[in-house]
Amino acid sequence: MKFVDRVEELNALQQRLDSDGFELIVVYGRRRIGKTRLVLEAVKGREYVYYLAVEGDNLRHFKRFVSKTVPELRHVEEDWVSYFHFLRDKIIVIDEYPNLVKEDPRVVSIFQRIVDLTLRNSRTKLVLLGSSVSMMSNKVLSYSSPLYGRRTASIRLGPLKFHHLREFFPKSSWEELVEIYGFAGGVPYYLEKVRTPFWNWLGEELKRPDTFIVYEMDFLMKYEFAETTTYKKILEAIAHGHTTPKEIREYARMRHSDLTPYLRNLIETGFVIRETPITEGPRSKKGRYFIRDSFTAFWFRYIYPNLSAIEEGIFDVEEIWLDYPNYLGPVFERIARQFIAELNKKGQLPFKATKLGKWWHKGEEIDIVALNERERKALLVEAKWSSLTERDVRRILRSLERKAERLGLEDYEKHYGIVAKRVETKHPLVWDLGDFDSLAC
Repeated sequence: MKFVDRVEELNALQQRLDSDGFELIVVYGRRRIGKTRLVLEAVKGREYVYYLAVEGDNLRHFKRFVSKTVPELRHVEEDWVSYFHFLRDKIIVIDEYPNLVKEDPRVVSIFQRIVDLTLRNSRTKLVLLGSSVSMMSNKVLSYSSPLYGRRTASIRLGPLKFHHLREFFPKSSWEELVEIYGFAGGVPYYLEKVRTPFWNWLGEELKRPDTFIVYEMDFLMKYEFAETTTYKKILEAIAHGHTTPKEIREYARMRHSDLTPYLRNLIETGFVIRETPITEGPRSKKGRYFIRDSFTAFWFRYIYPNLSAIEEGIFDVEEIWLDYPNYLGPVFERIARQFIAELNKKGQLPFKATKLGKWWHKGEEIDIVALNERERKALLVEAKWSSLTERDVRRILRSLERKAERLGLEDYEKHYGIVAKRVETKHPLVWDLGDFDSLAC
């Protein structure tokens, strides 16, 4: 797999691995996000022990696998305490740590005693990786976990940013990269699967009887949830634009009391994110729910409703292509927010924003709002997945000025901008895909 970006995470890991004392490093995030590749990149050129935990008999498998690189381990007694005592002062990477916990829940307490009694005063670097976000949060990071307070660093690995797709597809146009991002998001595993031209590849891939696209979502969801049917109904609702609790309940035919715990679990596991208008607090009743990553949104919008046709080999990818411009509207909005955030980091906005979000009220929305509340400055931006004429630009900017009157930011210095697929003539704070080249450098 191509190793792209992850500069900050890689530097943080390498600094921990170079430290003089004991380190317990936790790296977690959804499956396919590149956790293993990141850690293996960090330990490159060092002596280390790596073990991928499986669903059973891990004590025996650990000894058999690690003995290939540390032959003396085969003579050690078969228990975790003995293993770690023997491997003291080494770099030890345990991938899919939740599988150890699923096999034997006592392993969390066992690891706590190992850290406290065997490793704390050593130079051991213990790296635990996990794809079950809920289990890593509850069994390793939470206050109630026996390992709470023992970790020295934790990284929740997220997807790559849109502009990093240029490194995977250097010959593609930015427009094609947006189309690919609508399918794969910033997940390295999916980006490695895609070929260009994108639509040719997608059409052929959906005809394959063994395509990963059909079965991938079941694979991801069964790793987090024992029962997936209700979760699928909720995700399907959100993927089709039903983002308020009332809309989701009606689509999935659920009661309010039944929906709440499901939404909470979807947020905890990283499938869904809850947003409130930027001028509201996090507990606002105006909260809406959005699918966090593109692949999940794509799957529930296009694959889930058409599973039978795809499996029968009669599905035509043109059905996706015809609707894709509508689907890409919210996708491009996320891309535009990333673009504004990057410009903010580079100091290329009219002021340094300290808060970034969106706003909506009674049927009106502003896609991106950047604020500096101390300096009382605001930037309001619309994202448009379309080509804009000079007249379009002026109309959108006037519309933003009108909407700004409803934000409650009367004493703020206001600026207005647009991020579009293409613009006819350039204005200050009006960008299109051609301006993304500066981020890919």
